[in-house]
Amino acid sequence: MRLRCIVPVLFLFLTVGCFAQSAPTRPAPGFSLDTIDKTINPCVDFYQYACGNWIKNSEIPPDQSQWVSFVELHERNLDVEHGILEKAAAGGSSRNGVDQRIGDLYGSCMDEKAVDTKGIAPLKPELDRVAAVQDKGALMDELAHLYLVGGASLFSFYSASDLHNADQVIAYIDQGGLSLPDRDYYIKDDNPKMKEMRQHLVEYVTQTFTLAGQTPQQAADSAQVVLRIETALAKASMDRTARRDPKNRDHKMSRDEAVALGPNFYLNRYFTAVGAPNFSQLNVTNPDFFKQVNSVLESESLDSLKTYVSWHVLNAAAPWLSQPFVDANFKFQQNLTGQKEIQARWKRCVNLTDRELGEALGQRYVDATFGPEGKQRMLKMVDALEKSLAENVHGLSWMSDETKKQAKVKLDAIRNKIGYPDVYRDYSAVVVKNDDLLGNIARANAFESKRDIAKIDKPLDRKEWGMTPPTVNAYYSGSFNEIVFPAGILQPPFFDKTMDDAVNFGGIGLVIGHELTHGFDDQGRKFDPQGNLHDWWTEQDGKEFEKRVSCVADEYSNFVAVDDLKLNGRLTLGENTADNGGARIALMALEHMIADDKTGKEGRNIDGYTPEQRFFLGFARVWCEKRRPEVARLRVLTDPHSPGQYRVDGVVQNMPEFQKAWGCKAGQPMVAENACHVW
Repeated sequence: MRLRCIVPVLFLFLTVGCFAQSAPTRPAPGFSLDTIDKTINPCVDFYQYACGNWIKNSEIPPDQSQWVSFVELHERNLDVEHGILEKAAAGGSSRNGVDQRIGDLYGSCMDEKAVDTKGIAPLKPELDRVAAVQDKGALMDELAHLYLVGGASLFSFYSASDLHNADQVIAYIDQGGLSLPDRDYYIKDDNPKMKEMRQHLVEYVTQTFTLAGQTPQQAADSAQVVLRIETALAKASMDRTARRDPKNRDHKMSRDEAVALGPNFYLNRYFTAVGAPNFSQLNVTNPDFFKQVNSVLESESLDSLKTYVSWHVLNAAAPWLSQPFVDANFKFQQNLTGQKEIQARWKRCVNLTDRELGEALGQRYVDATFGPEGKQRMLKMVDALEKSLAENVHGLSWMSDETKKQAKVKLDAIRNKIGYPDVYRDYSAVVVKNDDLLGNIARANAFESKRDIAKIDKPLDRKEWGMTPPTVNAYYSGSFNEIVFPAGILQPPFFDKTMDDAVNFGGIGLVIGHELTHGFDDQGRKFDPQGNLHDWWTEQDGKEFEKRVSCVADEYSNFVAVDDLKLNGRLTLGENTADNGGARIALMALEHMIADDKTGKEGRNIDGYTPEQRFFLGFARVWCEKRRPEVARLRVLTDPHSPGQYRVDGVVQNMPEFQKAWGCKAGQPMVAENACHVW
């Protein structure tokens, strides 16, 4: 299940680049006391205390928009994957199927000379198909084709669990079709940065259409058409905060009812053209989008709609076309992220291979970095965290015994996926050639799109993963009721086998606790043990929960992210709740380990710090961070995660355990006057 709706910053990080030689394998970004600035009082600003010297001594690389542990580790993983792919690309005819596919996809991407020589020619058949469309119904046929090969626009179509019967997969349609990262970029006029980005979009569209063969005036006119249509789509889109509530995305209806929402979408024709099974029901995530955009499809001319579709074909392909297209694409991304230099081409090509053939590349990555022993260590830690969460729930004073019982049932039902899938995806149907980059991308996308569509009206495969093994991330899925930790994140500074347990519990232990707590945050709590959208809380407990998460939302809404731009406490509520709960249960698990240790080894001081202090230092090290102002603004508007400073200080100021560990007194900044406590 490739994630179709990628967080914009992650997308930008993965898709910009240029040619350069590989650097040697980087050292792991591990835990070190050298990051600490002892001139700062930890009770005044713990983030600055724990990260101050790291911040002073670290620079954001010119090819990055930010520098944080996730990016540091991703860069290190890129080096490992680069070595794997260089070997696979050079392996010749004796390679097995896995190495042939990943090697030839990577090799076709690295052949910059061939890509530049071909120019826009590889994309011309797709543009000609759009140009040949004779009516709006046929345009939907073309959108169906583009969906398959990876150039979809206008709206989203995919398969996912039925919100009320998680064991069954159904079809979904949803809003989509924007080039900028969020609807607010199109409709907010009180923010000059939004207006500025709209102008950058117009410039990018104009330049791209000019490169594709239009006259400068034609290209400028085309850009205005794209902006006009995308603005209409943005106005019809649900905002990110509202989308956090699964009830706002719950609109199951018959196929006929969905078609009636927007007759000008020709949905029956689209479903047939895309090769979907003859399903009778689907979920329409945002019905208002289809109602409102229906009139846009009515009022816009066929030529204007074709211009809009052609733009999305060009934009999707731009990073993989000749250098002028790559440069135009990067300049646009630069305005969003502040990134100074385009990334090395080899990095782009490694990331592309992970995106398109991730579980094939992942097999080789796991062989080189992880192995079964790492999986066993992680499972042991997960077990300790689950026991602590159960203890935490049992001890809550505000929750009734009835709801506690149901919470325990849900916790016991959470599935754990660690490192890599038990069975890797079979890509044998994907034809990969060493001299056809755009064709390789289209065929890999078509394989994944058809695989996704084929799941409609079939039982849910709970063994499937939503991230590839090299990914430096983790997630909780409400529909699957599972936590997933790819091998990519199970390395320093998150997990370091050379470090004491206190540091590891502050790193990966807290991340585990974070993901477990997502099952009980403002979204996750609405799903039952099987993954169904079902309220298993008593009415009074639900009110008590909402009172406590409102405290968290209000607390984080007062944090300033950049300039005078404050965090959206409701957008970031789930992540902030999980950070706070994860810290508590990870520390509980560490305390249990110390208490159970008969040797006294776990409870000893190291380098002058108690285990509890090292726990908090290990936690903060993960979030030491520098961001460019541009990406800081982007993340505030689009990212449900708080900046690193507030992922640390926002948590510790709510924890009496922190204040005890560091001897903080009432009235100091790291001692909240009205501390928030959910889990």
